[in-house]
Amino acid sequence: MKKVFVFVLLFSFIIFSSAQAEVKNNNDTLITMEEVVVTATRDMQETRRVPANVTVITEEEINNTGATTVVEALDKIESIQFRTYSGNASQAIIDMRGFGGDNPFGKTLVMLDGRRLNRTDMSSVNWMQMPVNTIEKIEVVRGPGSVLYGDAAIGGVINIITKKGKGKPTVNLSAIGGSYGLHDERIGVNGAFGKWTYALTGENNFSSGYRDRSKYSAQGGGLDVGYLANDLLNLSLGISFNKIDYQLPGALTKEQMDQDRRQYQPAMPDYFMNANDDNDGSDKYTNVNLGLKSFWGSFGQMEINFLYGMKDLQSNMPSWSSFNYADTDTVTYGITPKYILEKNIFGFYNKVIVGADYYNEPYEKTFYSDRRRTIRSGKADLKRESLGFYIRDEFSILKNLILSAGVRLERTSIEGDNHDAVTPSNNFDSDKKYSAEAYEAGLTWLWGEQSKVFAKYATVYRIPFLDEVASFNGYSTPTPFLKTLEQEKGTSTEFGAEYYPIKNLKLSMTLFRIDMKDEIQYVVYDPVQYLGENRNVGKTRHDGAEFSLSYLWPGYVKIFGNYTYHKATFEKGLYNKKEMPLVPQRMANAGLEVYLPFNLTLRSEIQHVSSVFLSGDNDNSTEKLGDRTLLNIALQYKPAWDKMKLTAFLGVDNVTDVKYSSFGIDYEQYAMPNFYYPMPGVTFKGGIFIEF
Repeated sequence: MKKVFVFVLLFSFIIFSSAQAEVKNNNDTLITMEEVVVTATRDMQETRRVPANVTVITEEEINNTGATTVVEALDKIESIQFRTYSGNASQAIIDMRGFGGDNPFGKTLVMLDGRRLNRTDMSSVNWMQMPVNTIEKIEVVRGPGSVLYGDAAIGGVINIITKKGKGKPTVNLSAIGGSYGLHDERIGVNGAFGKWTYALTGENNFSSGYRDRSKYSAQGGGLDVGYLANDLLNLSLGISFNKIDYQLPGALTKEQMDQDRRQYQPAMPDYFMNANDDNDGSDKYTNVNLGLKSFWGSFGQMEINFLYGMKDLQSNMPSWSSFNYADTDTVTYGITPKYILEKNIFGFYNKVIVGADYYNEPYEKTFYSDRRRTIRSGKADLKRESLGFYIRDEFSILKNLILSAGVRLERTSIEGDNHDAVTPSNNFDSDKKYSAEAYEAGLTWLWGEQSKVFAKYATVYRIPFLDEVASFNGYSTPTPFLKTLEQEKGTSTEFGAEYYPIKNLKLSMTLFRIDMKDEIQYVVYDPVQYLGENRNVGKTRHDGAEFSLSYLWPGYVKIFGNYTYHKATFEKGLYNKKEMPLVPQRMANAGLEVYLPFNLTLRSEIQHVSSVFLSGDNDNSTEKLGDRTLLNIALQYKPAWDKMKLTAFLGVDNVTDVKYSSFGIDYEQYAMPNFYYPMPGVTFKGGIFIEF
């Protein structure tokens, strides 16, 4: 692998230096597309040139749908679905390309302006920390991204890009209200003067929740300041903060849902479950990104970002039998320099990106025996540190045929200690080092004026979470720190096409296969002894197909839709060829926008998710979590005014009041009833957006 890394490096630089003359840029002969992304290549790039299935969700599209969270904005695009324990987005879990099984964490990389938000422990990203009014666009790149981004970029990469100031000062105001006590107020100001740009946003989002004790409240905002010092240097500073308070209502049996699906989990002494009447959490987030860009003309450009992230998390779970109360403090320090050179090689366009990612992430978790935090029962103090180097080259073999290749080498260390007053056998003071590598090769053929065909092969990896390597959450294990636990590895192959048979009609298809090995699974027994520890024994396969279409008849109608097929199976051991739990085989979304007189738009959407096996049902032996088909309708009013933009909407989600659950657990294997997390029924929502 190191030889491949060196080869790509030499190819990119030695040939540049040996070129005797600058040849006119071949880009002059290529079609320039308006839609540009940065996530797929870590640099500005036309979507069409990327060997991947890419979706860009704009600020306007978010506003048109009335989405109040990032989850609502993402939930209807191909190959993505969410599940949640509470019915709100605060702790929603993402499934992308069939990686939503019993351990979905760390399989999809989520970033904010290029800084990863994934946690170092087995927990979901809190999607409420990104207020939607701070968002300029969301870029979704399906498929592997380990070469450019390293750990966690297996199913895909989601990059949430915040607003930047430009032009004359603009003020944005909006308010949304709806069922179950929903209200969402937002304000934003952005603009530019002289060499300075600025964008300031704030949001207050609250809901009482569909179920008892499922309330959440989120307040947050962001500030982005840019300074164009001169033609050679750009400076930017982005700061965001968010505070979320949320409740957790717990799971219900089918019998309890028949009685009242909106109740919180009652006490069930027969199953050793306390009444879930006081489970909640509170999270605080701060993110800072200081960026510098230096432009060197024909010698390329240099960028470096200094990153800081702080998570202050509080969990209160009195219904648990032990370790009920915990405070988690985790900090992220990051430095991500990269060098970009675009230069022709004998008349053929070539671009190389060389970079490094350094992250230092201290993690401290303290346990208490009461909500007031008067008695400490344990404390874990750990740190994860990683350094990765990558290089990616993009070369136009022919005018419309692009070859891309890349390599990444990364080193990660996990170290720390644990002091457990309840279970002293879980104490440790140890460390573990990982060496990971990834590579990729892609080919893109630009077909006609807008279409493309692409193929890509890549390897992926995932470094274990802190609480996979170390036992510090109260569970007794024979080995509290697993020095033998290695990273998960896999290979990905995909083929896709985008075709425009006529103007404004887009058809796309992507076929993929991802084979994972050395997956981490919790092993209770081996042939000799009781274990109760994590091991690299898993092997799975993820086959899939993604289809989408969109057609715009300007001034009359817009039609859009997508269909996703997933088949995720175990490929080894006791459950060989069985389907992985919680991964739907079929997902479909379809929508219609009809442009009516008087600046009205009628929008209708249908969302279908097929049935899945329950969590823990690895042998596929119990009942399935039922499928669901939801209908959403909205009417939008958007008058054409010169000095002010106004958008107002009224909508109904789940019009037919379908009773469904997004998550369920197989407890029949323990001689107990299965448990479910019911989701909201019919939901009304309305709002107004003003910009001047």
